[in-house]
Amino acid sequence: MTNFQEKANFIWQVADDLLRGSYRAHEYGDIILPFVVLRRLDCVLESTKEKVLETHAKFGKKLPNVEKVLLKAAGVNFYNRSKFDLARLAQDSKGLELNFRKYINEFSENVRDILDNFQIDKVAERLVKNKLLFMVVDKFTEVDLHPDRVSNHEMGYIFEELIRRFAEESNESAGDHFTPREVIKLMVNVLFAEQKENLVKKGIIRTLYDPACGTGGMLTIAKEHVLADINPKADIVSYGQELNPQSYAIAKSDALIMEEEADNIQMGNSFTEDRFIGKKFDFMLSNPPFGVSWKKEQEFIENEATNPHGRFTAGLPRSSDGALLFLQHMIHKMEPKGSRIAIVLNGSPLFTGDAGSGESNIRKWIIENDWLEAVIALPDQLFYNTGISTYVWFVTNRKTAHRKGKVQLINAVGFFEKMRKSLGNKRNRITDDQIATITKLYQDFEEGEFCKIYPNQFFGYTKVTVERPLKDESGKVELDAKGKPKPDPSLRDTESIPLGEDIEAYFRREVLPHVPDAWMDRAKDKVGYEISFTRYFYKHQMLRSLEEIKADILNLQSETEGLLREIMK
Repeated sequence: MTNFQEKANFIWQVADDLLRGSYRAHEYGDIILPFVVLRRLDCVLESTKEKVLETHAKFGKKLPNVEKVLLKAAGVNFYNRSKFDLARLAQDSKGLELNFRKYINEFSENVRDILDNFQIDKVAERLVKNKLLFMVVDKFTEVDLHPDRVSNHEMGYIFEELIRRFAEESNESAGDHFTPREVIKLMVNVLFAEQKENLVKKGIIRTLYDPACGTGGMLTIAKEHVLADINPKADIVSYGQELNPQSYAIAKSDALIMEEEADNIQMGNSFTEDRFIGKKFDFMLSNPPFGVSWKKEQEFIENEATNPHGRFTAGLPRSSDGALLFLQHMIHKMEPKGSRIAIVLNGSPLFTGDAGSGESNIRKWIIENDWLEAVIALPDQLFYNTGISTYVWFVTNRKTAHRKGKVQLINAVGFFEKMRKSLGNKRNRITDDQIATITKLYQDFEEGEFCKIYPNQFFGYTKVTVERPLKDESGKVELDAKGKPKPDPSLRDTESIPLGEDIEAYFRREVLPHVPDAWMDRAKDKVGYEISFTRYFYKHQMLRSLEEIKADILNLQSETEGLLREIMK
């Protein structure tokens, strides 16, 4: 059992042993997760605790703002001025309630923000009411989360494992909080695959952004990938925004512990409360919620869509699914000098919506601007909260020369192995070797069984309205004031004609031989775009022969007769 699993199992047991009966299952995470953060912060501050206390005693009343000297004494970008930590609190059970509040209130403001979003005061108050505060505090002193023993990477796994278990216990959605690590690893590998030359320069600084960052896993893995595999001296500055208070608190605490700028993690709705207005980013990646309605934000978004400088001018998807709004939001934040985006979406944004619809217009905008670089179809049953098929879109405003004017499609639905034990809806995982293979397919940029490369225009079509004449009861064609045939709405039809094909020639070849009296109303032409993986990667299945089918029927008949004889004995 790995280190993080042992820690997660212990913490889970604390919840199961102490909270059951006093709390409902869906409340466990609200109680336990802030204590995981507190214990981690204690362990990080452990070696400089006395130095901080001495510094505060010396300068606390002399300096108008003592924060800078306390941060220097702490050696990290947060501190606690209280003499208490969880271990010291556990030594005085009688004074615990008062001392706990002192302990919480003496954290630096950035930690207070985290704890406020965990609603730590209410958590403590209810634990006191249930006579459990001492037991929880005491139990958490037994788990060692010091950075020397538990890396930031492992802390991420601990949080994810706990969230998954708490969500599973309460029938909630763990997948709203985080993305499986192997999916992030694949996204990151491809995101940076052709960027290594640009990232090895001396003194390089690059920004990274996730508008639906959850607990911050994508940002962490992306940064680790650059530092470990490309350039250990690169300065990767992470930014994220998250709507869920608990997930935000975890992401911000992670940023603090990793000695990053915690204010770069912001809370709020990325659509209506963009905390990074006007800011551009070099790399962006995200797994926004699948099929989430934006009806509550509809008025705000529709108003912004009328602003020529707004984020949503390309089109608005149906209000039941805001995924393409996230993508537009990210495209709006691309650097003019060149940015790259990786985003996980379900199948709907690829093909939902006819020509002229919001979804089709967004696809049209992206493809005609030559921003869509590649789409990778992932295996199903990869995510904790859904078994649906998913796709990773890679979008950039600076394609390399050999990719200009083209879109690469990679069919990786068969690249997985079955898990020995299911985790919610997650029954499959992508191995490291498979990640390497998929990444190589992307880099090789060659047509093959799993890879197709098409010109941008391939995905577009013109939807043409075909009319036929309205006739009276005697069969005579009715004419309008200009002497032209009136169209019969009941006979109206449409044709979807691939872009690049001569529309008049198509009409003469495909329509007029069947309906000689038809004509096109070209004023109603609409250009649409869609991507159909199923059609492009379709494999014809040979029908079984009659002999094979007959043999199977006879075998089944024989087996059935044998069973009947056994029953009748």
